[in-house]
Amino acid sequence: MATSPRRRQLTLDEYFEGVIARDVAVLPRALTLVESTRGVHQEMGEQLITRILPHTGKSIRVGITGPPGVGKSTFIEALGTYLARSGRRVAVLAVDPSSGVSGGSILGDKTRMAHLSAEPNAFIRPSPSAGTLGGVARKTRETMLICEAAGFEIVLVETVGVGQSETMVDEMTDCFLALMMPGGGDELQGIKRGLLELVDVIAVNKADGDNRKPAEVAAKQLERILHALPSQGGEPPTVLTCSAREHESIDQVWNAIEHRHQRMEELGALDERRRRQSSNWMWTIVDEQLKQVVRNNPAVVEMRGDLESQVLEGTLAPEAAARQILEACGLK
Repeated sequence: MATSPRRRQLTLDEYFEGVIARDVAVLPRALTLVESTRGVHQEMGEQLITRILPHTGKSIRVGITGPPGVGKSTFIEALGTYLARSGRRVAVLAVDPSSGVSGGSILGDKTRMAHLSAEPNAFIRPSPSAGTLGGVARKTRETMLICEAAGFEIVLVETVGVGQSETMVDEMTDCFLALMMPGGGDELQGIKRGLLELVDVIAVNKADGDNRKPAEVAAKQLERILHALPSQGGEPPTVLTCSAREHESIDQVWNAIEHRHQRMEELGALDERRRRQSSNWMWTIVDEQLKQVVRNNPAVVEMRGDLESQVLEGTLAPEAAARQILEACGLK
């Protein structure tokens, strides 16, 4: 059985020029490069990100979260299709949940977003979260920068759900949208104080048919809760209803997002937010790489099994085991 020839590795210049030229053949390869865990690829990926930085920062970065079953993928397809057909270039970074056992991922968003995938102004990049805390892929931010350099005006980041994802999404986007469900008080479940302090827009989805009235009630309840909370010094989140399935009020949700973004620009808050995010992301990368250095240290590899056994048997405190690991790496 004949095997297909391996594709030639592109040079750094070819990656850079292809991304800037919006070459649809080079863009996916550039994204694969920065997502790679191979050392030689990581070094070239870092160089590519550095070179494209002057060409980034011109998009509207939107994080989208919500509880399971709220219809995130359906909403993102409806929003992305609306924007693409309005002449805007849209990139969707859809993070699929990875298996905790195999590390595998369904990566089904291109199938679930079939209509959006067919739009010439849209680009969908599914990436497995691979165990990364926060519900976003390890290289989501770098992927977003490459999409910006390739001329995408809007980047939508879909997370695997609510939880720790709120903070991570907030640390890489300009505006944060939370989707909620209507009906019987369920719209208030899963929405935490921390989310209310971060979110910019709340959209109660599935406001169609028999759900239309419950959705309106849910929106009113959310507005009352938000007005009862102490002010954080800015505008309270905008609350709307919409139906992704029926493509109703999707334009209003986008108008609310765009309004928040414009206000941040006018007040000079957008540049400051992005500078802070870049600094925080640097330390996130340091934390991640330190963890890998410790785990891969030969001395730690040798002692790991014994330490884990002692901790599991209750003969050694986790704190003491952690200290021994750090000492073996010369870190304490």
